Amino acid sequence: MKKVLGLAVLSGLFLMPTFAQKKDESRGGNREVGGKIPSHGPAPVKNPSAHPVQAAGAHAIADKPGHPEAPHVHSNGQWVGHDSGKNDARFHLDHPWEHGHFTGGFGKNHVWHLAGGGPSRFWFNGFYFSVFDTDLAYCGDWNWGSDEVVIYEDPDHVGFYLAYNVRLGTYVHVLYLGNS
Repeated sequence: MKKVLGLAVLSGLFLMPTFAQKKDESRGGNREVGGKIPSHGPAPVKNPSAHPVQAAGAHAIADKPGHPEAPHVHSNGQWVGHDSGKNDARFHLDHPWEHGHFTGGFGKNHVWHLAGGGPSRFWFNGFYFSVFDTDLAYCGDWNWGSDEVVIYEDPDHVGFYLAYNVRLGTYVHVLYLGNS
């Protein structure tokens, strides 16, 4: 009986990592996307014409099976979906920086906790933002009352910032609305 019990315990120890991995995958966990804060924002796009999908008017973002259908960042720091360059008419503003510049801090050393609102107006630490219309479809699974975000400057689109959701590994273009 002791041998059977010992074998059952030993088998359980070997299977535990398998169950833990399945549990992580079932929550939407993906070791290639999310959970890691990028050390820097995307590099400026040097040759947007090298992206034929963008030139054709369609925008394929899910680069691999199981990856988000939203702009996202790989664990190696690759920003997927930020490839249209500075002349993308979708990201033109007649009045960039209309409400001033965000001064709270950028990058991985400045992690903010969303404190409420929704895509049209959200906030943290007295700073207010809105998700730009072209990216509204990409933030439906954000938790506006508690997700952690990191703000990066957009190197290609004047007047925009990128809000990176740490939990999901996705990001959207946002406009700064000012502070209280």
